[in-house]
Amino acid sequence: MDASRSDVLVLGGGVIGLACALYLLKAGVSVRLLEQGTPGSGSSHGNCGTITPSHAAPLAMPGMISVAMRSMLRADAPLYLNPRVDLDRARWMLGFARRCNWRDFHHAAAARSAILQRSRRLMGSLIEQEGLHCEFVERGELYVYRTRKLLHADERHHAAVLDKLGVEVRRLHGDQIAGMEPALKPGIVGGLYHPDDAQLRPDRYVAELARRVRELGGVIESGARIDQFGTQEGRISHVRTTRGVFYGDRVIMALGAWSPLMGRELGLRLPMQPGKGYSLTYSRPARVPRHALVLREAAVCVTTWGSGFRLGSTMEFSGYDEGLNQIRLNALRRAAAESLHEPVGPDLQEEWWGWRPMSMDEIPIIGPSTRWSNLSLATAHGMLGISMSAATGELVAAQLTGATHEIDPMPYAPARFGL
Repeated sequence: MDASRSDVLVLGGGVIGLACALYLLKAGVSVRLLEQGTPGSGSSHGNCGTITPSHAAPLAMPGMISVAMRSMLRADAPLYLNPRVDLDRARWMLGFARRCNWRDFHHAAAARSAILQRSRRLMGSLIEQEGLHCEFVERGELYVYRTRKLLHADERHHAAVLDKLGVEVRRLHGDQIAGMEPALKPGIVGGLYHPDDAQLRPDRYVAELARRVRELGGVIESGARIDQFGTQEGRISHVRTTRGVFYGDRVIMALGAWSPLMGRELGLRLPMQPGKGYSLTYSRPARVPRHALVLREAAVCVTTWGSGFRLGSTMEFSGYDEGLNQIRLNALRRAAAESLHEPVGPDLQEEWWGWRPMSMDEIPIIGPSTRWSNLSLATAHGMLGISMSAATGELVAAQLTGATHEIDPMPYAPARFGL
């Protein structure tokens, strides 16, 4: 047998590629995963690790474009649009702007909620059955507010949307928040508690997924940067990399923010942009939050694990700009200092940035390509790759093996963009 051939080639070793590989292996399919770096070294590594059915609502809604335009004047804004000229980003922004209406908002929320809720139902059993040691805790997530204006706005939109989607959200007063979270400073006027949310340590989760993929017989080729696709009669015949040439009967593109760049090599124009996020990881302070928190005015997430403490979030649209932006990192520190008695831990362990794969309609792109007969896509999960990973892996494996779908695949189909 040709050692370079597998039933399926998975392109990308982030959380989505690893989840697809794991579910395919469990279905009896041979898998080889090609990763240009090491598994989980991209945006899977440094995010806040929350698993959030609560994040069904997309960013695109009436009024969001004016917020984005104003953010060009503030480099520390939670949503920042770099003012430089970028034609690809401009096209993406126009498509995003067209979706800033209530009809598209509710369509995206329903599609995101379906895969988020399915993934949340799968995560606990997946982690337990596969023995994934990743500090998984089912404790919910708490949005906290220091201004009534934003609290009331989120009650009208965020909470009301979750009510309609069947996702539990509890409205809390400031004194209730103080009792739940003594790590918070006074001045919290209220909160929204999402009891079905959970958390884990994302770098450990992806490392454990990679371990199980190998244990089940999957092959992971690290340092395999894709150089060229071979095509023949509407199929991808092989993938040439820095580690050699590999063959698969089926190919899954799970390249995250790199998907549009690689897609061009196949004549695919994926409507995606990298949304840059940042995080700071510390050793644990003495006084830590009991729940994952979102400090809403600053849109900063706070996650505590037994092994550490992380501040993260922010969304920066600056194309494929690399490197840390200390203005953005300082905004995380400042937000934590405004709300937490101990905003940082004794030791700073990591300053991190990563590109989130943001689709124009904020719905992931999952399913068979209409252009290439043996290509499937599993990308564009935005800020929700961890949260959507299990359901994405399950859906892709079901589509490739002919098993029953647990969720309707149509909202995620690449065909909606002619892909």
